Amino acid sequence: MSFILSIETATKNCSVALSNEGKTVALKEVADQNFSHAERLHVFIEEILKENNITYKDLSAIAISKGPGSYTGLRIGVSSAKGLCYALNIPLISIDTLTSLAKQIKIEEGIIIPMIDARRMEVYAAFFNSNFEMIKEVKALVIDENSFSDINATIHLIGDGAQKFKAILTDDKFRFYEDVVYPSANEMSFLAFEKYKKSDFENVAYFEPYYLKDFVLNK
Repeated sequence: MSFILSIETATKNCSVALSNEGKTVALKEVADQNFSHAERLHVFIEEILKENNITYKDLSAIAISKGPGSYTGLRIGVSSAKGLCYALNIPLISIDTLTSLAKQIKIEEGIIIPMIDARRMEVYAAFFNSNFEMIKEVKALVIDENSFSDINATIHLIGDGAQKFKAILTDDKFRFYEDVVYPSANEMSFLAFEKYKKSDFENVAYFEPYYLKDFVLNK
């Protein structure tokens, strides 16, 4: 058995999943407007292991959502994941946040564009085909009524970033999914196991979240 603990804290959703051989067996998450990750994350981890009769020593790896997303949320999640990996001497796996968000829907045609709110009219976004292959890399985009005018295919928009633009992206080619708002650790299970089988691990000492944009601390 390969039990992997997946942690998602890149947005307002604090999410923890326990998986076995790539299938989620338990999930705990809450989307709190006040970003309660620091209070909830370790409680969720303890509860999900206890409720499934799993000990820390049973874990084969820790998977972390690497971003882009909230600076504070990513720091909390990555710090926790690295601490567990150090203590347990198990590998760290990183999962692109927009990829796991895209995996929440299935389409037969068109393009999936998951969007994470980056405040104002900006989002973090990437483009995926129906096979979840990334066809345009992650970027910070400023959205207006002319965005994606060069694309003739159906565009499936998901995420909290997408919800902001329903009023201005009114062409029939746009499809909005109101029930897909935040990335979840649930979709990380399969992605993490695929990386685990390939020994596609991060250097625990040097791994840093993918912030996409620089963050400047006031001194």
